[in-house]
Amino acid sequence: MTDSLFGADAYTPAQIAERVRTVGVQKTRLPWSTSALLGVMAGAFIGLGALMFTLVASDASLGFAAQRLVGGMVFSLGLLLVVVAGAELFTGNNLIVMAWASGQVRTGELLRNWALVGFANLIGATALATLVWMSGHTAMHDGAIARTTVAIATAKAGLPLAEAFCRGVLCNVLVCMAVWMGFAGRSVTDRAVAIVFPVTAFVAAGFEHSIANLYFFPLAWLLGAPLPFVDVLANLAVVVAGNLVGGSVLVALVYWVVYLRPRGP
Repeated sequence: MTDSLFGADAYTPAQIAERVRTVGVQKTRLPWSTSALLGVMAGAFIGLGALMFTLVASDASLGFAAQRLVGGMVFSLGLLLVVVAGAELFTGNNLIVMAWASGQVRTGELLRNWALVGFANLIGATALATLVWMSGHTAMHDGAIARTTVAIATAKAGLPLAEAFCRGVLCNVLVCMAVWMGFAGRSVTDRAVAIVFPVTAFVAAGFEHSIANLYFFPLAWLLGAPLPFVDVLANLAVVVAGNLVGGSVLVALVYWVVYLRPRGP
């Protein structure tokens, strides 16, 4: 019954688990230069999603709900580019924990992948922010995009740390669920449908994505925002920690227990 229901149109959840585990192993075996370049691309892709969100958020004529929902929908561009075009994203790579829990990836390999990809994401997001600033894009709409960017970054830097952590957890539960469901698809359309709704939800709800923040903070600094470095660093640290808990524990480990944990005789 399960095979007839899912087999033709989508991979079953158990098949997704196997695919995620296999891909997790492959990700840790990539040459470091390949992982780094794909990580730079992913940072820029997420930055493009953040750019689109800012564009929508700068339109004061939209109501609150419409602004958040449309903004979240266009932010989905970032993860769509990562998944469909191919790139290495730190938050999505939290799913490698499934391969680690199965003993197919060593702890050192897992941590090296996260560190390398995360640093590459930083470079990509910062490089995009610099290009956007140099392009004059933020002057559009009589400078409303610049003001919105600064307001977003200022609000993020001012979040209480416990709140930022919890928002980071909730964000990466949804991001990793988007990636997880994308593995169910057999076409680009399948993947797009699977990805858009969870990403729209996390953005609309105001949750915290560490790589998106790596775009907002540098761009706000370039625009002259007086954001204290210590506040930015604190936000990034707790959001990264929250993203790790959300993606690695609440998605990857839970699904490993459900589908991949060795069973007794």
